[in-house]
Amino acid sequence: MNIEQMIAKRTQLFGPNNPIFYEKPLHLVKGDGVWLTDADGKKYLDCYNNVPTVGHCHPHVVEALYNQAKELNTHTRYLHDNILQYAERLLSTYDDSLNRLVLTCTGSEANELALRLIRNLTGGQGVICTNATYHGNTAAVAQLSSIFEPAEGYGPHIRTVRWPDQYRTPDMTDVQTLTDIYLDDIRQAIQSLKEAGIPFAGMILCPIYANEGLPNIPEGYLEQATKIVRDAGGLIIADEVQAGFGRTGKMWGHQSTGFVPDIATMGKPMGNGHPLAGLVARDELVDRFREKDMYFNTFGGNPVSCAVGNAVLDVLENENLISNAASTGEYVLSGLRKLAKKHSIIGDVRGKGLFFGVDLVKDHISKEPAVEETRKLINDMKEHGILISSIGEFNNVLKIRPPLPFNKENAELLLEGINHCLSRL
Repeated sequence: MNIEQMIAKRTQLFGPNNPIFYEKPLHLVKGDGVWLTDADGKKYLDCYNNVPTVGHCHPHVVEALYNQAKELNTHTRYLHDNILQYAERLLSTYDDSLNRLVLTCTGSEANELALRLIRNLTGGQGVICTNATYHGNTAAVAQLSSIFEPAEGYGPHIRTVRWPDQYRTPDMTDVQTLTDIYLDDIRQAIQSLKEAGIPFAGMILCPIYANEGLPNIPEGYLEQATKIVRDAGGLIIADEVQAGFGRTGKMWGHQSTGFVPDIATMGKPMGNGHPLAGLVARDELVDRFREKDMYFNTFGGNPVSCAVGNAVLDVLENENLISNAASTGEYVLSGLRKLAKKHSIIGDVRGKGLFFGVDLVKDHISKEPAVEETRKLINDMKEHGILISSIGEFNNVLKIRPPLPFNKENAELLLEGINHCLSRL
């Protein structure tokens, strides 16, 4: 089938409005490291996919999956060495206070379970998130996904707050005053829940505010936000699905932004594309929850999944991918900032490790989002052989997030590609 026939068949089988990338969708057939290949043999530099965090089809991960799959795969109500080894290794990467692990199959499940844990311990239902975020697609976490309003609408127990934006700010330049304004948003949300008679459970956030556009977070903001939430009797959930596993140049995103959550959730990159997810939490949260609820997940943490998870940790360590994310990330940031001096459409460049946000604007005074230009650039980059996407409240921020083996040679191709395509706008 050609592309048009495949799209028609997809619509027939799955229904309309099933999301798909690019104006001319890609039919991919092979992945290798940071490269993808389509059905016509054209190669694409993958600067978007964080799911294959250690690279597409990494041989060590594939071998671990194959070896365990041919030996045993069963549900998680039997004993197995893999899950114990994996749990010990994974927990050792976190703060000592996060000493319990629960494994699931998806990040949405992990975030939903995190909500159940904080509601069980606090007795509250009210939850705060930002006004431009995404935390999954179950009925519970869709309520927290403010960039895609759920079909059933938002419940009375949800409050949204502005994310800490230093680029498009209220009319001021003082960072401390700006920080106070964003912190006051959290206080007001807590007060709003109290006035509505809804006990407060906590706040969920991505520690690098990835979907919001990867802002430069005011220094001290997250530590102070965490204190406000805890002083009000709530708990903090860090959604590490995008920020974790070395993406920021540290193992976990919250380690790069200066706070320790009560729960951290993980997803897609955990198994390099294999369905493995979970959460870590303080023992009090998990133990109290299990006193009331016999939670289990049939295949969350099965022997094959844990073999894959262990292999991902092996590759992160053995190939020094976290330090590579930090060093190559600095190289890319420097190159993007040089491009910003050349192309006036670039209003701001932001990033941590191998995750970058390039804010495109109509002009530097109004900072009006260049939404149509962003759409065109992403599609032009695809035709040029480089895959990126967009994020942000206005969908005008280039989302650049390659697998962690991405090196300086790859970075040069990315920077040359952006320069070429911007010059065509």
